[in-house]
Formats: sequence, C-alpha cells, structure tokens
Amino acid sequence: MLALYLRDLRIGIRAGGGALVGVLFFLAVVAVVPFGVGPDLKLLARIGPAILWIGALLASLLGLERLFQADREDGTLDLLALAGDRHPPALTVLVKCLAHWTASVLPLVIASPLLGLFMNMEAAAIGATTLTLLVGTPAIAFIGAVGAAVAVALPRGGLLVSILILPLTVPVLIFGVSASYGAVNDPEPFLPPFLILAALTLFFAVIGPLGAALALKQATD
Repeated sequence: MLALYLRDLRIGIRAGGGALVGVLFFLAVVAVVPFGVGPDLKLLARIGPAILWIGALLASLLGLERLFQADREDGTLDLLALAGDRHPPALTVLVKCLAHWTASVLPLVIASPLLGLFMNMEAAAIGATTLTLLVGTPAIAFIGAVGAAVAVALPRGGLLVSILILPLTVPVLIFGVSASYGAVNDPEPFLPPFLILAALTLFFAVIGPLGAALALKQATD
C-alpha cells in the first residue's frame, strides 16, 4: 500500500502540471470575484470563506478523471483487481484517493491563506477556513473516486465526473463554510459544524472507496 501511495503521488505531481494547475485555477477563481462584486473590502471579507471553499472545490475536480484512467489504459487496474485477495479493493481505492489528495488538493489548502489575504479576510477567518479545508477536502476526493470509477470506461469522462459528484459535495461545502463563518461571527458556533464536517469526511472515507471499488469491478468485468 505504501508503494502504491508513493507511485500515485509521483504520477499525480507530474501529470498535467500536477498541483500547479490546480493552484493557478484556484487563484483565477478568487481573482475574478472582486471584478464581479466590486471593490467593497467589507463585502469581500464577508464572502471570503465561501469563495475560498468554492474555488477549492472546483479546483479539486480538475484531476479526478485521471484517478483510474491511466491505470485502466496500462493494465494496472486489472492487476489490482487480481490482487484483491491480498489487498481489498476498497483499501486500494482509499490509498489512491489519499495520494490524489496529497498531490492535487493539499497544495490548494496550503495556498488558501495567501488567497484569503487577497479577499481582505481577518486572521481568524483565514485560519478557520484553512482548517476546514484541511479537514473537509479529503471528503471531496473520496466522493470523486466514485464518479471517477463510474466514468473510467468513458473516453471523455471528466465532465461526467463533475456532474455526478457536485451534488454530493454540497453538505461538505455547507458545513465547511458554516464553520468558517462561526469562527468570526460571535452568534454562530464553530465547533458543531466543524465536527459534522469531520464526520462527513470519515463517512465518505468508508462509503466512497467501497462504492468506487464496486464500480471498478463492474468496469473490469
């Protein structure tokens, strides 16, 4: 499993520009917001956590279609299926999701404090948003694994992956933004939505790999 994680991590960093493309897309999403809402610094600070979350969510979708596509083309997916007796397919998918998150999504989390400064956010809001992104974005990778597995046999399944998983990521987005706002708005609590966000990540860490493993089994039969 460690060898698989390191292999996928190297592939994820090299493929299609790796993390750089995601960070640049994240930056582009955040940069165009002031042109749409105007130069009101207070308004930008108020909507900053939501914009960062939406930008990170959209940037996280960029490399999902490659999660299993390359393995299917070079036959690695068949070998992983044959090794199912020694390594459960769901565990294999979990490791691949963690490698994808480390290579493609973690750089977005690291870049979010700098982008928060662009949105004139307070230090507490930047810290809370970064923490919620760190805890919540793995859930997007686990959900995305199901969409990537369903679309693995399609030649151009990138758009289908986004359509399939976007509705499922709405709860993660809601509680991530709610927790971020709760850190700076006194009447709103931080801990309850943050704990629900963590629970969603743990829930999808189980359900996502299981669903993706079943979809991959159907694709390789």
